[in-house]
Amino acid sequence: MDKKTQKKTTESPDKGRILSKPRIFFGLSFILFSAVLAFSFISYLMNWKADQSQAGTMLDKSIKSSNIFGKVGDWLGNIFIFESIGIASFIIAFLFMVVGTLILKKKIFKPWKTIGHSLFFICWLPIFMGALTKGQGVLGGVYGYQIMDYLNSIIGTVGLWTVLAASILLYFILEFNLRPSSIKAKLNTINENTIGKVRSMMPDSNEDFEADEELKEETEETEEEKNTAPNVTVSDIASPIPSNPVSVIKEQEPVSVPKGFPEVPVAADIETITTPNHTSFETEPKEVAQPVSLNLSAKPSVPVSSPEEAFDIRPSTPVSAVTSAPAQENIKFNVEVAPVIDILDDSDKKSQELVEKHGLYDHKLDLANFQMPPVDLLKDYGSEEISINKEELEENKNKIVGLLKNFNVGIAEIKATIGPTVTLYEIVPEAGIRVAAIKKLQDDIALNLSALGIRIIAPMPGKGTIGIEVPRKNPTMVSMRSVIASQKFQNTDMDLPVVFGKTISNEIFMADLSKMPHLLMAGATGQGKSVGINAILTSLLYKKHPSELKFVMVDPKKVELSLYSKIERHYLAKLPDAEEAIITDTNKVINTLNSLCIEMDTRYDLLKNAFCKNLKEYNKKFTERKLNPENGHRYLPYIVLVVDEFADLIMTAGKEVELPIARLAQLARAVGIHLIVATQRPSVNVITGMIKANFPARAAFRVISSVDSRTILDSPGADQLIGKGDMLYFNGNEILRLQCAFVDTPEVERIAEFIGEQKGYSSAFLLPEYVSEDANSTAAGSFDPNEKDALFEDAARIIVSTQQGSTSMLQRQLKLGYNRAGRIMDQLEASGIVGGFNGAKAREVLISDLHSLEQFLEDLRS
Repeated sequence: MDKKTQKKTTESPDKGRILSKPRIFFGLSFILFSAVLAFSFISYLMNWKADQSQAGTMLDKSIKSSNIFGKVGDWLGNIFIFESIGIASFIIAFLFMVVGTLILKKKIFKPWKTIGHSLFFICWLPIFMGALTKGQGVLGGVYGYQIMDYLNSIIGTVGLWTVLAASILLYFILEFNLRPSSIKAKLNTINENTIGKVRSMMPDSNEDFEADEELKEETEETEEEKNTAPNVTVSDIASPIPSNPVSVIKEQEPVSVPKGFPEVPVAADIETITTPNHTSFETEPKEVAQPVSLNLSAKPSVPVSSPEEAFDIRPSTPVSAVTSAPAQENIKFNVEVAPVIDILDDSDKKSQELVEKHGLYDHKLDLANFQMPPVDLLKDYGSEEISINKEELEENKNKIVGLLKNFNVGIAEIKATIGPTVTLYEIVPEAGIRVAAIKKLQDDIALNLSALGIRIIAPMPGKGTIGIEVPRKNPTMVSMRSVIASQKFQNTDMDLPVVFGKTISNEIFMADLSKMPHLLMAGATGQGKSVGINAILTSLLYKKHPSELKFVMVDPKKVELSLYSKIERHYLAKLPDAEEAIITDTNKVINTLNSLCIEMDTRYDLLKNAFCKNLKEYNKKFTERKLNPENGHRYLPYIVLVVDEFADLIMTAGKEVELPIARLAQLARAVGIHLIVATQRPSVNVITGMIKANFPARAAFRVISSVDSRTILDSPGADQLIGKGDMLYFNGNEILRLQCAFVDTPEVERIAEFIGEQKGYSSAFLLPEYVSEDANSTAAGSFDPNEKDALFEDAARIIVSTQQGSTSMLQRQLKLGYNRAGRIMDQLEASGIVGGFNGAKAREVLISDLHSLEQFLEDLRS
């Protein structure tokens, strides 16, 4: 019996080391499951906004998940994090790992202590994260949010944070035994350990250094070469010293004295220098010096910022030098401080002198008495406060909630934001609801609300909500006076401030045209596009002086921008030979655009010579008189090109208009030339890819179809607007819905009359002269009657009889090739029978009948 017992006791340790297969299986399974939970939680936190709606679609193969463990990972994250305890779910994964190690008999952690800590943080951490995030996001989970909200409603925010802080403080006190006596004992232990290490690092005083012999040899050599110094003496005051002093005498070396300081001879009879430690080198007693008073008087040789006065330096510690010389004399110590010199080149010095003599250049001096238009010129439409109709809001809310409920779309929360024209309903869908399920109900919501212009924003940029824009039954008008008189516009520091109107949240919306840098506007006829142009021009007229801004206006319709002809001598620019500043002729538009390209190149040359990157830096340098006007430099105003109907120009001139506009849009931003192009036909053959690529800022009023909306904005939405100034503004990042400010024609007339009645410049701002190639060929007189084509007269008779200057017609009538017909047409133009090239149109015939032609040909032969 004893042998069997002994055998069992000897075999039990060996058997304990061998784990059974079920234990290994369950232990590794728990550890593996803890890893799956941890990585699923991490992936869920990174993509929870996109994958939250997919939690209930486990069997739908068409829906893909971005979680690392697919839909299972989404489901685990939604169950543990969103619907439970937030990021405290990682503690659950940790507990699974602890259980797995215990099954495998690996006691890495103390089981009961680990479980106790984990349970505390599972209860405390969700409430803390819910209070920290105020219920936003998933860090606290539903448990943390509910408990936080309940405690907040009972004890308030301060009480909630007090409970959280007290609980975590009590936890650390109980866990780490943080009593005053234990803290003091630990500090004493740390202090003793630190002092012991420092003492062990200090050298022993009895160590024999190799430098001892060298110091003694230097002492003996110095004693033999003692000399007395006539100017510097230090009194020898005997004093007892410790039993183990150190006496070291070093040979004096010549000291280099800086220039401007007097040479001070140094005594060579210094006997001892005491070292700071107690290392023993000699045993003979020596003398130690008492504290020495050192008087230094300095008088600067140049003016300095501080007053000229003598100063005393009295060291508070004894000077460790022992001598037997007489008492020390006063030393003249001259201090010279170099003045701070700002090195300026000749041009900077000259500009500084000019500024001191004449002041900064004032570009407003020519029109120094010019007055900006007052706000009183704009019509006051009374109070524009938004009236809240609770019945309408409640009715729309119930209809939206009821409709979505009919389509099995649950809503957790809904909020309404009332704007001037539309009301934005922000809804938070319940967990598991797909965004696409709400977005495709746009037409059903519009039918249910019996409203025009329903627009769904899913999701709202920067928010975890879905927006539904519903037009109001009684919209509020946004007047130009209300936005111009606002403090936001009056106190703005933008270079070219443009105020459009108000947003959905009833905030005034402004943009800087110099930062856009070009604006493309589109909208169907009668939807507020021309009013939008007038609002932009009015805001610029209210903010910029005539010397700072010039307009180049192109109005093919001849009636939209004619109101601004009264401000020609103040704000408009034109060609030197143009009769009117507002351009309505297509040929003059082409010349004007090419003239602007010449002006752009000229400005770039000026900026290059001035070493400036943009117009603002260049004008600042010119204002500070750093640029010489004799070298062609001048103050450069901003130039804004306004085209009211771009589609008509494309139809009549085509590439001749598109190419210079594209070139200006690509390059003219830095030199202060900006474009505002508007059209009522936003089709792809009008707004081409080259145009869209260089117009990042776009404003869309109501259009007819979704295709037109995509053409102007690259996204639908403009076809859902309600008109009357309702617009979408795209700045390259996000689309904003605005209510454009309303400015009526009489208001624009009053502003133009107020400016036109004041003193202006002698003429409009003159653009560089541009001579087209056709004009060059005609002016050169290259036509030679002796070199005319044999069919010249026949071609002239055909053109005059039909009154149509067409090259293709000459090809058909005379059976010629295109090259010869083209040469004949050039000869007819050079001789003065037909006019110049007119784009897609036929050339103008300058001779009215055949009788006049025969006389002309007779004169030409003679």
